[in-house]
Amino acid sequence: MKRLCLQPRYSNTVPSDPLSSLFDRALDADRRALARLFTLIENDDSALRHVMRLAHPSAGNAEVVGITGPPGAGKSTIVDRLVHIARKDGRSVGVLAVDPTSPFSGGSVLGDRIRMRDHYLDPEVFIRSVATRGAHGGLAAVCRAGVSLLDSLGKDIILVETVGVGQTELDILGVADIVAVVLVPEAGDTVQAMKAGLLEIADIFVVNKADRDGAGQMASALRAMLSLDPRPSELKPHLLMTQAHLGEGISELYEETRLRLKDMRDSGRLSERRERQAITEVTRLVTSSISAEIERAMSEDRALKKTVAEVKSGDLDPYTAAERITTS
Repeated sequence: MKRLCLQPRYSNTVPSDPLSSLFDRALDADRRALARLFTLIENDDSALRHVMRLAHPSAGNAEVVGITGPPGAGKSTIVDRLVHIARKDGRSVGVLAVDPTSPFSGGSVLGDRIRMRDHYLDPEVFIRSVATRGAHGGLAAVCRAGVSLLDSLGKDIILVETVGVGQTELDILGVADIVAVVLVPEAGDTVQAMKAGLLEIADIFVVNKADRDGAGQMASALRAMLSLDPRPSELKPHLLMTQAHLGEGISELYEETRLRLKDMRDSGRLSERRERQAITEVTRLVTSSISAEIERAMSEDRALKKTVAEVKSGDLDPYTAAERITTS
């Protein structure tokens, strides 16, 4: 049996020169070029890889804030308010919305669109709903590339809005420096948050719509759970109450993200988090490439096809088959 050649095979359907030209135009604040780059990385593997090669070397300066939580929690309103505050602070902003229920994704009512109009017209703000129609690796890969792209173009802060863990392909921990989990005082939200793993990923908890019945009980339940967290106090998630539709508590959320990021940067925890993200991403890409090559080989190599047939017939167990393939 010949040894497997684990060299990934990539298509090159998008020439690199046009992409480089688009990237240069985006660097010159050409918003149409930037929008075109996003369309390409959503649809084509080779475009995604080439854009990452262009963007990654100059990325790493932006603060990437993840805003996640169940549908209907008011995440889009919070993002909208955070953009306003960041712009008043003189900072440029990128927004990636990967929540299918988000107003940024095209599902907004008229009021949402009117409210967001000023952001869309602001040259220092870029808002994009993220989808994937052809890129290998799905939504997570496209979102990571999008973050790197906006980062390399000089955005000071990038807000990534997504539905809670387990409900999209995106693991927010894979892209965000800090994660705010938004909950509302509806029955069962705390339990659902625990089931979805949101408690494990939060750096900040936000109880939004704090004027509603049950908000105090939810905050108390979260505090009780956080009291059982064995980590030092500086590592435990903080809890904030907001009424995003009125703008209440959003300034506190903005300042909290900045303070926590400064603490993470000064303590080295931010560098550690980004290193873990890099390890996870490289591992994912290597695993994906090897898996694709093995599947291709199994469909073409006669000896491998024979081994698979033996497993199917019961003459050979899968573990022995795997050992035979990897050691031959």
